[in-house]
Amino acid sequence: MPEALLIIDFQNDFTPPNGALAVPGGDEIADRLNELAADDRYDLVVATRDWHPPDHLSFVEQGGPWPAHCVQDTPGAQLHPSLDQSRVDVIVDAGKRPDAEGYSGFETGELGDLLRERGITHVTVVGLATDYCVLHTARDALRQGFGVTVDTSGTRAIDAEPGDGERALRELEELGATVT
Repeated sequence: MPEALLIIDFQNDFTPPNGALAVPGGDEIADRLNELAADDRYDLVVATRDWHPPDHLSFVEQGGPWPAHCVQDTPGAQLHPSLDQSRVDVIVDAGKRPDAEGYSGFETGELGDLLRERGITHVTVVGLATDYCVLHTARDALRQGFGVTVDTSGTRAIDAEPGDGERALRELEELGATVT
């Protein structure tokens, strides 16, 4: 069963202490992400990035709920330096359109096409944040027919509402994902 590791949005703007939209404990998962990326069971390691234009609809300045974050070509949009990027085979950018949320790595079709081209049938999803981009990416992977595992030791939630992360994981289990 060809398998891919999807490292979701492990970027400077999502990690403490200085991220514009820092996920609590988001920096703590680096060692687990590197451990997984080095595991020979993965035929492909993909890192996704939020890659927003300056006028993205999710930004407070545009009427959205979030502070400006992961703006294209800024230091905050770069993958976190603690991620061993030598283990990443492909980077897929999401959220590039100003009028689309961009929560899912599958948003543009590029990720799904890449996985199918490589014969991938199962994905393990880790990264930031459990209750947003991890949830939406895993949900879309299931919709596209991939087997999905979410490794919770490699995720952290924003929990804008207390318990959002746990609710996201329950939803994914109900949809057929394995949550470990």
